Amino acid sequence: MKKWLLLALTLLPSLAFAEDTLNTGDTAWMMMSAALVLLMTPAGLALFYAGMTRSKNVLNTYAMVLGAFVVAFVAWIVAGYSMAFGDGGSMQSFIGGFGNMFLNGISWNDLSGSYPTYVFVVFQGTFAAITVAIASGSVIERIKFSTWLVFVAIWTIVVYAPITHMVWGGDGALLFDAGALDFAGGTVVHMNGGLAGLVLAFLVGKRAGYPKVAMKPMNVMLTALGAALLWFGWYGFNGGSAFGANAIAGLAYLTTTLATAVAAITWILIEWFIYKKPTLLGAASGVVAGLVAITPAAGFVDVTGAIIIGSVGSVIAFFGVAILKKKLGYDDSLDAFGIHFLAGLWGALATGLLALKDNDLLWDGPLKESGDRMGQFMVQVESVVVVGIFTLVGTVVVYYIAAALTGGGRVDEETESVGLDEAVHGEKGLNL
Repeated sequence: MKKWLLLALTLLPSLAFAEDTLNTGDTAWMMMSAALVLLMTPAGLALFYAGMTRSKNVLNTYAMVLGAFVVAFVAWIVAGYSMAFGDGGSMQSFIGGFGNMFLNGISWNDLSGSYPTYVFVVFQGTFAAITVAIASGSVIERIKFSTWLVFVAIWTIVVYAPITHMVWGGDGALLFDAGALDFAGGTVVHMNGGLAGLVLAFLVGKRAGYPKVAMKPMNVMLTALGAALLWFGWYGFNGGSAFGANAIAGLAYLTTTLATAVAAITWILIEWFIYKKPTLLGAASGVVAGLVAITPAAGFVDVTGAIIIGSVGSVIAFFGVAILKKKLGYDDSLDAFGIHFLAGLWGALATGLLALKDNDLLWDGPLKESGDRMGQFMVQVESVVVVGIFTLVGTVVVYYIAAALTGGGRVDEETESVGLDEAVHGEKGLNL
């Protein structure tokens, strides 16, 4: 279990600890990283999404993100962690098994390299929670809250955990053995959550009146604040994925900051050129697009790579939000697919093209083994195809199960018209 983590730790010459020996600096950093990633969901993503929602649905949007976090984390402890990082036996290629359900067999003083295993469990649990929360942005304002919570619980175990295992699950896991590089979750988190959102958008259907009725954001300032909190939390997301207070975490800090800044500038310039007015909403979207794009590559690229990934990622996400969605006519309410899937896809592929040939950074793959960059790129292609197919099929199945258990997945016309805040939660965002 967690062989990939122990292997990665032994390959980092800058670390001054022995395997399975507690290091207080690494422990403190990983605990802080988990807290930062936690902040990204019930604060950062929730505000980012809520600000873009119509005022009659703002509380429901926030509740969907918060609900996703708490339900997904419990599902992670119950079975998700075991299926992601446990020993899968004959099914090791695709799933980690059930031996560690409810963290059975893991003691409070067990270590994952240089810090407690329980910290690793919490850190990875925050990843699981934000992944499914991302998908909520595609179906706000019309999905049943009960359906959503049931979907979250099942999807975390049935879809997220196997994908995590295939990419990060260690020796014998399908994509890990192939040498796929995903530093902090381009495929596992952003492609996975973004594509799940698009699938849900098609299954639940468009909002009433879309696209003919104007659906203006409730408060762009909330969205900008959410983007800032996401950026802040992302240092735990990417920096924590170095699994220690080390030089690779420092590299991830730099590339994350630079790629995000370049992406925000790129989005601003695109809007300025096309619409003659740079918007705050666009700048915030550029920030998130940059964060998403650099995630799979944060610990593998240098300054040049970060600039290329951030700028191109922003262009691709803008295309998805402003052009592709209109041409294809799907109602991805808050652009989970346009930003998270497309920028994550670009980042995953760009990792193969731009990763440094530095064996102290690379953990596996053709580039590390023989300097075969094209071979590494093809492995990256394989990883995005496998994740895409698994997410697509798995999300469809899980949605229909959740909808069947809750008497249909969509709210009725009256509830949608009145707004989910009052009809479902009995609350208003503002009582003036």
